[in-house]
Amino acid sequence: MFEWDVRMDDVLRAVEHRPWPLPSAPWIMSQVWHDLLFAHWQVPPEELRPLVPEVLPLQTFNGQCWVAVTPFHMSHVLPRGMPSIGGHPKFPELNVRTYVTFDGKPGVYFFSLDAASLGAVLAARAWFRLPYFYSRMRVTAGEQRIEYHCERRVSPQAEFHGNYGPVTPPQLRSPGTLEHWLTERYCLYTVVRRSIFRAEIHHLQWPLQDAKAEIAVNTMAAAAGICLPQVRPLLHFARELQVYVWPLRRIA
Repeated sequence: MFEWDVRMDDVLRAVEHRPWPLPSAPWIMSQVWHDLLFAHWQVPPEELRPLVPEVLPLQTFNGQCWVAVTPFHMSHVLPRGMPSIGGHPKFPELNVRTYVTFDGKPGVYFFSLDAASLGAVLAARAWFRLPYFYSRMRVTAGEQRIEYHCERRVSPQAEFHGNYGPVTPPQLRSPGTLEHWLTERYCLYTVVRRSIFRAEIHHLQWPLQDAKAEIAVNTMAAAAGICLPQVRPLLHFARELQVYVWPLRRIA
C-alpha cells in the first residue's frame, strides 16, 4: 500500500467533525489543495441576493453575507481508480464564493472558478456544471510567502495579483466562531434552469492560520457583479488539505 493510500484511509475515517454523515455512495475524485488563502469581505444580503439564484437561500452570520476570493494550487487531481503514482495533475485555481444553505445543509455557492488547466475547466463544467474559466495563472510558493497571479482573458475578464502568507501557527477553529462558519462546509451548490444540484465533499477540519496579504489587483469579484467594500479583508491561510468529492446530484 502506498503512503497516499494510507493517508486516504485516515482522512475518510475521520468523520467526528462533520455536521452530517459521509454519503453512502462512493466518492469519485480526490484532490490536494495547497497554500490556500481565504480573503473574506462582508457584503449586505440585499446586494448579494440578485446575484445568487433565488431558489437558493443565502446564509448569513450576524445578519451579514460573506464573499471570499480564494487563490490556491492543487495536486493529485485524480478520478477514483486512477493509479496514484507518477504524473499527478497539478495546477492553480482561484474561486469567488459565498455561502448558502438548502434542506439543512449549509454549503458553498461559486460565482466563478478560474483554473490553469483547460482539461480541468472543461471537465468541471460538464461534470459539476460550475462556472469555470480557463485563465493564465502563475504561482511561486515559498515557505512564508506565496506569489500569485491570475489573468482571465475571456469575458468577463478578471485579474488577481498579490502575495500572501501565514503569520500564526495552525489552529482548529471552534464551532460557533466566524472562522468555523466560513470554512467548515461539506457541500457545494449549483443551479441549472432553477433546478438545485449538490455535490458533497469531505476533508479534515481546516488547519487555519491567520494570514497577511498584499493584493495589488483584484477584479475577480467585480467580474461577477460584486462590489467588495474598500476595507481590509479577513485573511486566513491553509498549507495543505486533502479533499474527496462526490458526484453532483439533483436535489430540487
